[in-house]
Parts: sequence; C-alpha cells; structure tokens
Amino acid sequence: MHQTDTPSPAEGEDQPFLALERELSVFLRRARATSGEMAREVHPELEPAAYGLLVRLADAGRQRATDLAGYFGVGKATMSRQLRALDELGLVTRSPDPADGRASLIDLTEEGRARFARVREARRGEYVRRLEGWDRGEIGELARLLHQLNVSLGG
Repeated sequence: MHQTDTPSPAEGEDQPFLALERELSVFLRRARATSGEMAREVHPELEPAAYGLLVRLADAGRQRATDLAGYFGVGKATMSRQLRALDELGLVTRSPDPADGRASLIDLTEEGRARFARVREARRGEYVRRLEGWDRGEIGELARLLHQLNVSLGG
C-alpha cells in the first residue's frame, strides 16, 4: 500500500485473489485437523491423508491406484504407501483389473465401507448443525464452486 492507504489499481485487482488465499489458508488448516479426527474415528491407526481416499472410493467405486494418484495429484509412491496402509488395516482390497491383468483395482472392504459410512454420517450431521442458518441453495452453490476450484487447480 502507498502512504495514502489507497490501493493501486493492480493491488485493488488482486484483492479477490488475496482474500481467496487468506480464506483457503484458514479452511485448509481446519480441514487438515478435521481429517485427522475423522481418520482416527474410522481407525485409530489411519493417517489423515488416507481419509480422502476412503471418500473417493466410497463415491466413485473401485479404481486403479494410478487413477487415484492422478485424482489427488500425488505421486505413485505416495499413493502406493497410503493404499498399503489401508490394506494392512483391512479397509481396502485389491482385485485384478479385467481390462489389464497387470493392474489392480482398489475398493473398500465391507469393514472399510461400514466404518467409513458411520463416520461420514456423523460428519454430515455436523455440517447440518453448523450450517443450519445457511440456505440449502447456498450450500449447493458452495459445493459447486469448490468443485470448480478443484477442477481448475487440478488440471
């Protein structure tokens, strides 16, 4: 800012992006903490980053590890390590991919599906409680915009 505290045109144009950065920083910090809590509720030994894998598998069904890695924007080694941990905890299973015998498809086990569903339902209830003053249309719009942001940042 200049001494007059009047933003230059460039600074004024950047304000929406600076506000986005600020709000995403707070949101991401809170989301990381919440993911840790959610992961521990699914299984005490589940690492926080793996919770998102359960969400994806529950929503999209069985998938290749490479597709999961691409979806989350992480390397194959990271995905392999997280999936191995989920497998060791009995939360996911691997089966041969009928389209390519060299590849495996990852899916939730019945135990993984049941544990995840219980935690997800509790989480949904928490959202309902915390956002009770929001219009349902606003919640839908927020979800749509977050999806649009994820697509933009992912590609």
